[in-house]
Amino acid sequence: MASGNLTPVTDFILMGVSDRPELQIPLFFVFLVIYGLTVAGNLGIITLTSVDSQLQTPMYFFLKHLAIINLGDSTVIAPKMLVNFLVSTKTISYYGCAAQLGGFLVFIVAETFMLAVMAYDRYMAICYPLLYMVMVSPQICLLLVSLTYLYSLTTALTVTSCVFSVSYC
Repeated sequence: MASGNLTPVTDFILMGVSDRPELQIPLFFVFLVIYGLTVAGNLGIITLTSVDSQLQTPMYFFLKHLAIINLGDSTVIAPKMLVNFLVSTKTISYYGCAAQLGGFLVFIVAETFMLAVMAYDRYMAICYPLLYMVMVSPQICLLLVSLTYLYSLTTALTVTSCVFSVSYC
């Protein structure tokens, strides 16, 4: 075996949006406002679709889960980014990076499949309106959402474990 650097990696250095110190605070507030609006909008959709009895249809059920996924996706990434605007040493631990990648993958894969489920729902509603309530029953909706979350979790665990099983020196 060739001799070389075999020191294991414990931290990753993060490159920021801007390395100019005078822009760090304004960028922090811009992204904080964007993150706050994202959280407020998604929580509003989740609350509204849960409370209003008029919105208890499959379309709004899927929309609620899309809002949950979007909320999780932005919450995985934004807090660490906001912290990095304020600190001088912009690093993330090896396991923190693995957790962030895993969480990000869960929500990105789930978002992709939830959009496909929503497309299937609209297709059934438009092309087969008389069979819609049979083909998209509450049980089918729960099954589709459950499979979406299960598949995204399985994919994220597999990809994250493969990426972080190699040694970083």
